[in-house]
Amino acid sequence: MRVGQTVTHWGPFVVEADGDVVSSVGPHPIDPDPSPIGQGLLAATECRVARPSIRRSWLEGGPGSATERRGVDPFVEVEWDEALDLVAGELARVKDTYGNPAIYGASYGWGSAGRFHQPSLQLFRMLRHFGGYTDGRGTYSSSAAEAIIPHFLGMGYGQAVGRQTSWSQIIEHGELVVSFGSLRLNNAQVTYGGQGPHRTRYWLEQAKKRNIGFVNVGPIRDDEEIVDSRWLPIRPGTDVALMAALIHTLVDADLADRAFLASHCVGWEALECYLSGETDGVVKDAAWAAVITGLDAGDIVALAREMAGKRTLVNLSLSVQRVDHGEQTYWMGCALAAVLGQIGLPGGGFALPFGANGNVGAGQVRKRVPGPPVPRMPSGMPVISVSRVVELLENPGQPYDFNGRRSIFPDIRLVYWVGGNVFHHHQDLNRLVRAWRKPETIIVHEPFWTATAKRADIVLPATTPLERDDLGGAETALIAMKAVLSPRGQARDDFEILGALAERLGFGFTFTEGRSVNGWLRLLYEEFRADNDYAPDFDTFWSGDHLLHADMAPMGETDQVFLDAFRADPEAAPLSTSSGRIELYSETIAGFGYDDCPPHPTFIEPYERLGGAGADRFPLHLVSNQPRTRLHSQYDHSAISQGSKVAGRESVRIHPEDAAARGISDGDLVRLFNDRGACLAGAVLADAVAVGVVQMATGAWYDPDDAGMCKAGNPNVLTRDKGTSSLAQGPTAHTCLVEIERFEQEPPPVTAYDPPQFVAR
Repeated sequence: MRVGQTVTHWGPFVVEADGDVVSSVGPHPIDPDPSPIGQGLLAATECRVARPSIRRSWLEGGPGSATERRGVDPFVEVEWDEALDLVAGELARVKDTYGNPAIYGASYGWGSAGRFHQPSLQLFRMLRHFGGYTDGRGTYSSSAAEAIIPHFLGMGYGQAVGRQTSWSQIIEHGELVVSFGSLRLNNAQVTYGGQGPHRTRYWLEQAKKRNIGFVNVGPIRDDEEIVDSRWLPIRPGTDVALMAALIHTLVDADLADRAFLASHCVGWEALECYLSGETDGVVKDAAWAAVITGLDAGDIVALAREMAGKRTLVNLSLSVQRVDHGEQTYWMGCALAAVLGQIGLPGGGFALPFGANGNVGAGQVRKRVPGPPVPRMPSGMPVISVSRVVELLENPGQPYDFNGRRSIFPDIRLVYWVGGNVFHHHQDLNRLVRAWRKPETIIVHEPFWTATAKRADIVLPATTPLERDDLGGAETALIAMKAVLSPRGQARDDFEILGALAERLGFGFTFTEGRSVNGWLRLLYEEFRADNDYAPDFDTFWSGDHLLHADMAPMGETDQVFLDAFRADPEAAPLSTSSGRIELYSETIAGFGYDDCPPHPTFIEPYERLGGAGADRFPLHLVSNQPRTRLHSQYDHSAISQGSKVAGRESVRIHPEDAAARGISDGDLVRLFNDRGACLAGAVLADAVAVGVVQMATGAWYDPDDAGMCKAGNPNVLTRDKGTSSLAQGPTAHTCLVEIERFEQEPPPVTAYDPPQFVAR
């Protein structure tokens, strides 16, 4: 029996292994509220890639052979040396023939939470030493927010998250929390890079005891738990219209804080002209918003007056910016808080994104745990938004706009993907399948036979975090992540794989610096120790299990208040915008000249919505939110995730009225469809979803039939692959209309978790 501690994006755990099988996953001593997702680790040895595998057509015909057979061809297992020789030779061929921009270095996803074995760091180090690659910036989670926040607040998204007001200040001073997109507890149990002790449940319980009011503006009632939220079942994608009407009501009732707008903001005049209708002839009042949002105009007016009369926190989840023109939600949300005049006050102002990440409200910036150094990208390498990968593959030589820059899509010949599953998180998967045929070679490192691995040309088996040593940052602690399992089959860690490639390509020592994994862990720990004098030497640390940070308070118990110094003296503590103020009108964005991203926050009709475009043909709005039983698609094959399935597929919740109109009963196998695709799901009747809305979690492993219908229930066969705007080019997954019907045919088997076919050479 081997026992070890590990850190995941959903928390720290104590793992026991009996031989090469995980026998139990228990709570970590520092965590009072462990996430149930941890039980997915019990499946760490299932569905594994055992040996280096090459797609038969590629192996027999070379690069570019029968690319339409990706996902269909059988694989041939080969020895490591042959696989590494093929990969190194292909990297050299593409570089020499087409140049480094022809390589797309993709490591998007929630790979290991361990600091050294983070897949993106390892891949980017290797490819930058190799001369560079086409890079992807931003995230599928928060691209619109990442792009717009620097323009109106003068800081990066991650910087803003680390400065958010601590929970203790909300509990002590707050009276009302209005969340656009809800404040979902299971999302608050996850933090990219390693979640520490889960404390959000505790703080919500304290808020309930203090009788703090919560308003859930969103299409799903039970997205807010513990607190007794009032539910405003808004039509998805219309939050900006509601915010605009709230501001208009405040102005009309003489409740706007004009002194704060004058002293701490620029551009209010332009926004006020837009809201009053002076700009376009449309008054953005409550009656106007009621038609768009489906809410009662009287309720909108009452909410605006209540917000003005209480210490109010305007909270925006990440979901509301993953829509068409999603940049506008965060900008208009900040404008609403500015008009209330409470920005920088304890328990009030503008917040992002409580209920989307577990470390929000910690009240302190998380401790830095060093990772391996990544060299600067060589000059001249192209950059795209990560969610524009299909456009990248489809449009070589064509121009594209991204955050003020116009560039040309390079001609991608090789995709190198490590630590992610693009056939989970991308939109319009049928379109992705077609674009995926464009490159000559696709290389993937992967522990499991995911849809992405099955559609690669060369698959190199990678270890899981339970099979290697690492350093894990868990908010208030540093954890010694010691391997509790031996590598499955012939799996190797990414560092070993990439180091072997670097050796073949002539820069092996430059990449490894002559260190083993243990040598790197010692070096990184000593860098950490140099900044933290309470830390013992490495051997002492490693002989134990975890180190509590002596200089960090428990999550949420500090006195941090977002933008308090700026509020107190905007001259002494200006923002890093061009004006030093909150910019409600951006001269920079105006200079970009984007029709789809105006220079002040604006409601722009989405390409489809309830009550608007497309609803005559597809009258239900699909909300594809995060699952409760896994992180994205990770460990979907585990017992905890499989236990949430209905009719053998991902479940879809539908309001009883909508179900009755379609003859659907609880537990029925149903088909969701639109012009982009179709998938099967198991119906769950629930009045917690608004009429006209269906809710289906992301993350079921993509499993299409011959017509492209996903048999397992991946909703991204239905979502549209379009950028939020020319500014962020983020995903718009939450702008999606569908229809749903009973599936009357013989249910097809789900084969997503089966390995591919193998043949002998």
